[in-house]
Amino acid sequence: MSCKINFFSENITFAPKSKGKLRNWICSVVEMEGRVPGEFNFIFCDDEYLMQLNYKYLKHRTLTDIITFPVEDENSTLCGDIFISIPRVKENAGKFNQTTADELHRVMIHGILHLAGYHDKSKQEKEEMRRKENHYLEARLFT
Repeated sequence: MSCKINFFSENITFAPKSKGKLRNWICSVVEMEGRVPGEFNFIFCDDEYLMQLNYKYLKHRTLTDIITFPVEDENSTLCGDIFISIPRVKENAGKFNQTTADELHRVMIHGILHLAGYHDKSKQEKEEMRRKENHYLEARLFT
């Protein structure tokens, strides 16, 4: 299976810019992590949609910017569904003095890193995740 990335939206109208370049970048990140890229579905949604998923699957009643669901693949390729709240991304971009595009890219790679086995529960895990995010954001060949 080769790297395939799909973009969908639920409860909002949203599509990322430079889809081809974004797909190439994400696939290269997966390969740089030493994994075989498979199929990824990025589902952009509103807060309500993501909050419902958060409660249904994780029993959390909180807002979040991302939830990832790994998809098992018989060939050991990295695959998954990544749900992203666009309102959270926009709010966090303002909070962290980033462009919406930069924050969206950070969150997208954050999801890929979760699928690759990284966690962000402890302080040490959060630091490692942020270091990886920054590394891959710097490796982007597009804006």
